[in-house]
Amino acid sequence: MLERTLAIIKPDAVKKQVIGDIIKHYESTGLHPVSIQMMSLTKRVAEGFYAVHRERPFFESLTSFMTSGPVVVLVLEGEDAIKRNRTLMGATDSAKAEPGTIRAAHGTSIEENAVHGSDSPETAHFEIGYFFPAMDLT
Repeated sequence: MLERTLAIIKPDAVKKQVIGDIIKHYESTGLHPVSIQMMSLTKRVAEGFYAVHRERPFFESLTSFMTSGPVVVLVLEGEDAIKRNRTLMGATDSAKAEPGTIRAAHGTSIEENAVHGSDSPETAHFEIGYFFPAMDLT
């Protein structure tokens, strides 16, 4: 099924100048960017985006990290895009990510793990709308 998902290239990967490598990885597996923007997140925007984690112990460090430098926000489209992107990203903890995944190649820790990706159709709908409010999500 053709679907869309949100991906974020996080500040650690932007700082390492691997944006092109990551986008090439997406494209080589059939996930095509249909919208893309580079931005610096404010604390308010990061807290709103990660609000589902507000009560978790890592919320403050996560939102601080996500505001520490620019990010690249993408909408990816492809067959089973959400599941395929989750597989392509690898485990959240880069040390446990399978070889060949984005996080194994570019992540350094459980937090500085290079990329974010939506984990369900409902989450993708929220996340895409959060960063691309004018995009037709139907």
